[in-house]
Amino acid sequence: MRLKGKIAVITGAATGLGEATALLFAEEGARVVVADVDDTGGEGAASEIRKKGAEAQFVHADIAQESDARTIADEAVRAFGRIDILVNNAAIFVLKGFDATVSEWQRSLGINVVGTALVTKHVAEVMKKNGGGAIVNLSSISAWIAQSNMFAYSSTKAAILQMTRNMAMDLAPYGIRVNAVCPGTIMTAAVRRYMQERRLTLEQLNAEEGAKTLLKRVGEQREVASAILFLASDEASYITGTHLMVDGGYTAM
Repeated sequence: MRLKGKIAVITGAATGLGEATALLFAEEGARVVVADVDDTGGEGAASEIRKKGAEAQFVHADIAQESDARTIADEAVRAFGRIDILVNNAAIFVLKGFDATVSEWQRSLGINVVGTALVTKHVAEVMKKNGGGAIVNLSSISAWIAQSNMFAYSSTKAAILQMTRNMAMDLAPYGIRVNAVCPGTIMTAAVRRYMQERRLTLEQLNAEEGAKTLLKRVGEQREVASAILFLASDEASYITGTHLMVDGGYTAM
């Protein structure tokens, strides 16, 4: 087990990539703190982890609120005594450009950028006392490529990349590594809804979106979770301040 004895905090873990990562981490021996604003989904994810015979704790949190960001760290310590791994996955998707309202901009920045910084701030304080840790931030291919009418979202993911580099520099003296994962098009619930709305089969989706990649298909959540697992594990002990593309070769074309 690659994470045996580790305590992992994962934000936005009620659904999607966060939940997939939480389940994989549990399989690999971690005790997991599921942090999310979605109580039903968060409790459900924690329950699924327990069914696998692992330990899990759900914490309700809106990471845009510093009090909630602090609560995540406090509850993790209360439940498990320490924090070894943080996965900053929580985000909202304001897929707009010039048409984004001020409130939409504030919410997008507040969760995706400020929220990530706040959770890291409080979790890092715990990691410093432990003598080290690993942090994985979720960026996106949207940080690297131009996409029509999407910069209210893509700019936040670009900010995550720079925060990753700066955080890695600031936290290296404490033995804390910080890296980012940049997923491409992944088969999430949002993509499935898109398929249903357009009445697309998987073959049609791969012909449409997968064609933009070298591997000619969209990715699976588990494939992103496995990349996060690698960066969070001791196998990546000499890796910090960088990013890993999980995009099927999209950005290589």
